[in-house]
Amino acid sequence: MNMTAALLLSAVVLMGLGAGVWWWLRHPMFAIRAITVQGEVTRNNAITLRANVVPQLQGNFFTLNLDQARQVFESVPWVRAAVVHRDFPNRLRAELQEHQPMALWGDDGANTLLNQQGQVFEANAEDPEVEGLPRLKGPVTQSREVMQMYRYLKPILAAADMEIDRLELSPRGSWRVVTDKGAQLELGRGSQQEVGELVQMFLRTLSQVTARYGRTPTALAAADLRHKDGYALRLKGVSTVEADPRKKP
Repeated sequence: MNMTAALLLSAVVLMGLGAGVWWWLRHPMFAIRAITVQGEVTRNNAITLRANVVPQLQGNFFTLNLDQARQVFESVPWVRAAVVHRDFPNRLRAELQEHQPMALWGDDGANTLLNQQGQVFEANAEDPEVEGLPRLKGPVTQSREVMQMYRYLKPILAAADMEIDRLELSPRGSWRVVTDKGAQLELGRGSQQEVGELVQMFLRTLSQVTARYGRTPTALAAADLRHKDGYALRLKGVSTVEADPRKKP
């Protein structure tokens, strides 16, 4: 009897302690009162973060799920990554990294951008700071490959006074470039090295071909480099097919 009474008393005490701890953990003093933001916050401020984050947080200092809080912060426009910490007794501290855009992504009018890591993210593409960026397009699963091809071709074309305005990878793996002067280059399929060698060969002979018609490379309207032994060229008012200069007649 004494043992039974002792066990019951212990159970009652434990239940009381548990209820007390539960009440204490949920005391209003532990409700999240403030959020401190550190890191890259050039495109967000306290007002936008409060409006986007606070309504979605669930729980107090002790019961808040930090992983869920991290996801909430990362859902805010321009936030690429977040690390969230608790600061006793009722504060959160978030360390943010923002997306650094390198290109517009997708069709005209799409609110998607490509960051320096090759990740596609949603943001206001009408921001004056991003309006002058090139536009890249391709399957989202190959966004990093498109970014790498852009970085590879950019200096090659820049050496010929051409800037990439658009770079597209078709679902079938074919590359297309539109320059800042409106010339469209069909590059076909291939690795970076294969496509790069093809473009370099084309650029080495472009001046010679355009000179035959009294024009300069700035007259280029379109070129199709997918031919096995040469390329098709279209100038303003002139069309021709140039044989591969490496092959003898």
